[in-house]
Amino acid sequence: MPVVVTRDLSVELGGGTVLDRVNLTADPGQIVAVQGVNGCGKSTLLRCLSGLLRPGGGEVEVLGAPPSADAAFWREVGLLAEEPAWYPGLSVREHLELVALTHGGAAPVDRTLDDFELASRAGASPLTLSSGQRQRLALAATMARPSRLLLLDEPEQKLDAGFRDRLARMIRAYADAGGTVVLATHDAALVAAMDATSLRMRDGRVTRPGPVAA
Repeated sequence: MPVVVTRDLSVELGGGTVLDRVNLTADPGQIVAVQGVNGCGKSTLLRCLSGLLRPGGGEVEVLGAPPSADAAFWREVGLLAEEPAWYPGLSVREHLELVALTHGGAAPVDRTLDDFELASRAGASPLTLSSGQRQRLALAATMARPSRLLLLDEPEQKLDAGFRDRLARMIRAYADAGGTVVLATHDAALVAAMDATSLRMRDGRVTRPGPVAA
């Protein structure tokens, strides 16, 4: 059974068409990478899949039902979109401990700190981290907990080449374990390294598979 299905998904914002009859399917174990220039509709598509934006037309099903604000939905879905609002009084470690406390079965915090190259900054406030370190923390908070679906909006942003390679391996391992990933990205090398299904978007429509220049 597909994890994600859209049928003729359409969105209009500000009097313009942002998504135009988008059809998409993502199965268990599949990575779907949506590529296209800025403004083509990638982020809007992810917002519809997460339930943060209600489409104007068509249908969206995630895990067999429309996206929901219920806690049960978010136990199954991990979302990386805009940078989170960090708690100024909590350290990097404490943010990840909060994730582990909230979501049973999360990866051990020490292992997560190592995996995301944050161990040396575990005691720091996220507000003092570099932009790349904050991106790694956001990824850690999204990926360290159990889920069946990851929705990732340009996860490669602000990451150096070495960590992009590591991220590709992490996402591939998540899918190989049965998880499903839908991500928006400009990075064709990342798509290739993940062995993802590539969909090309232009002017709100899925046109054909294939890479797109950033």
